[in-house]
Amino acid sequence: MSPHQITVLGECVADAFAEPASAANELALRVLPGGGPANTAVALARLGTPARFLARLSGDVFGRLFRSHLEASGVDLSYAVTADEPSTLAVADLDADGQATFSFHSQDTADWQWTPEELARVDLSETACLHTGSLALVREPGGTVVEGFLAAAAPQATISIDPNVRPLLVHPDVYRGRLTHWCGLADILRLSGDDLELLLPGTPLDRACDTWHAAGVRLVVITLGAEGALASLDGERLRIPAVPTQVADTVAAGDSFTAGLLHHLDARGHLGGRLARLDLADVAEACRFGAQVSALTCSVTGPNPPWRNQLAEPATAGRP
Repeated sequence: MSPHQITVLGECVADAFAEPASAANELALRVLPGGGPANTAVALARLGTPARFLARLSGDVFGRLFRSHLEASGVDLSYAVTADEPSTLAVADLDADGQATFSFHSQDTADWQWTPEELARVDLSETACLHTGSLALVREPGGTVVEGFLAAAAPQATISIDPNVRPLLVHPDVYRGRLTHWCGLADILRLSGDDLELLLPGTPLDRACDTWHAAGVRLVVITLGAEGALASLDGERLRIPAVPTQVADTVAAGDSFTAGLLHHLDARGHLGGRLARLDLADVAEACRFGAQVSALTCSVTGPNPPWRNQLAEPATAGRP
């Protein structure tokens, strides 16, 4: 039996959203479990893909919320670290279109404190794909440790990276300085149009894809909100339209797209190596499924990806 588990590494973040308060001088916050990698792990598990999450979970009130949420969604936490540090908090400010801007409270929190010893004990023998990104790759002291873990995993697993640039926490120059190295490790690079503008300001989509292909990554997918997505496989490109939906907010839209993409590729037996049998038709199908998952996530408030019974399942050719 070939492995088809997807392992996700990264942060959990308490996403706080303002709600009407009982008094004029008060601010009421509704806190939901979030964080880009955590959202992706949850979406994968809800879609039916065996998903394991490598996280450092605090024992505080937010950490307990994270653990409960992940386990209820079916995420495997067998290698999660119980951390002494506090959880990361993000306060969301939503505009009229449901677009979220976050302010972060992340100094010395649990998510960035990975040690080589913590990751050395992780068994990846059943992992077909290792997905990571966001702040886990750039916040020290853990970022360098995570990069080393990716390099060690690359010979045996498909590597997927979502940069998810957060300029309020880490200057885009830090991402730019590491992105070429990440492309040398990754088989799949999924990022947003906003990420592109922060990483390569003013660069056309095609030229950006060519730059990243030249650095080593085979599949680049750039999600563009209501304009759909651009996918590029070794320089062959196609556009995928967005799925129309009534948007409640866009929180976790990109994370859910990534989960749908990886879920579909896994169901077709493409993960577990360098995407050798993948063609542009396969990419189109996977991206269309990712767009469906993303649209359903946008139709509800907060990082709440859909369950498998809410979508048409992809065929499972190649899945043992």
